[in-house]
Amino acid sequence: MPPLLRRARAALALASVAILLSACASFPHDAPIAGLRLIGEQRIALKHAFEGTTVGGLSGIDYAADSNSWVMESDDRSAINPARFYRATLAYDSKAFTGVTLSSVHFFTQPDGSRYPNLAHAKLDSGDQVPDIETIRVDPQDGSLWYGSEGNRKVGLHPFVRHADRDGRYLATLPTPAMFNVSKEEIASRNNMSFEALSFSSDGKSLWLGMEAALYQDGPLATPDHGSVVRITRLDRAGKVLRQYAYAIEPVASRPAPGREADNGVSEILAVNDHQLLVVERAGVEHADGVYTNHVRIYAMETEGATDIQSIAALAGAAYVPARKRLLLDLEKIGLERIDNIEGISWGPRLENGHRSLVMISDDNFNAQQVTQILAFEVL
Repeated sequence: MPPLLRRARAALALASVAILLSACASFPHDAPIAGLRLIGEQRIALKHAFEGTTVGGLSGIDYAADSNSWVMESDDRSAINPARFYRATLAYDSKAFTGVTLSSVHFFTQPDGSRYPNLAHAKLDSGDQVPDIETIRVDPQDGSLWYGSEGNRKVGLHPFVRHADRDGRYLATLPTPAMFNVSKEEIASRNNMSFEALSFSSDGKSLWLGMEAALYQDGPLATPDHGSVVRITRLDRAGKVLRQYAYAIEPVASRPAPGREADNGVSEILAVNDHQLLVVERAGVEHADGVYTNHVRIYAMETEGATDIQSIAALAGAAYVPARKRLLLDLEKIGLERIDNIEGISWGPRLENGHRSLVMISDDNFNAQQVTQILAFEVL
């Protein structure tokens, strides 16, 4: 082969490799995920004081790409401080996770501009909501915020999803299916087990909304002996239900002490592409001393081929095809000293090697027996 032709072919091959590498580096958010590699862990001290508030209960996290910062919401029901979220920076690369720095605190507001009250001060007859905010997302279109609250079945407060500006000021409430409203009867949402998970679709045009546990009419809760099922719903930005799927939860991974509690539920979801989600299954198992062991597993959920169940009023006894799932990561098998109550998961910025990153956060419930841990991963 003439030298000139060899050089031309070599250049073409190198160009093809460069194009392939560039495509791989720019596409992992939409491609199936092979695995997650732990980069490192950071913690926030128990009841850390910041700008006149107590940090804790961090049950939702998301990355704001336009400012290279993070939002982390607290599920404090305005009992310690009014319902709020924090902005922070996380320092990590593919080799190490070296720090967490809180930069500001912001308070969510109700439609009338007031901060959310706690139950003791709420005027429920006047439309006050008592917050139980469990999930937060940054709008990819304009950087505004969307968040979900579980409501309170005991006092007749429905779960909700609301839209706020960057500072937490109320903009709108997303209409959600009436099947999720609370009731005095044993139907619809269970108390403290409703809107736990929220994600924008990969194109940013719709939202995914995940229940923590089964509706009463859909079957029993998970136990060490059997699993359960939850509904994961796709809605457009006006609240129209586009699709709804059944997701099967695993049985609780261990048994509680006699007379103690154990559960397993969905604590967060995250869209991978148009038909796949990451699902966090988080189980809590209580020991005789009241201390909990957490079992946390990340599954890849596949919606293609699953039944659209939005017209099925009760899943118990109904015929349907649930979404498929694949175990992606068992946090008990990656060498962590402990695993706490992981409730938040978010995509992060691209690492220096071109791979995306992913971050998880735990809700310590303001409890000295727990920790606020933040975990950084490389997406493979």
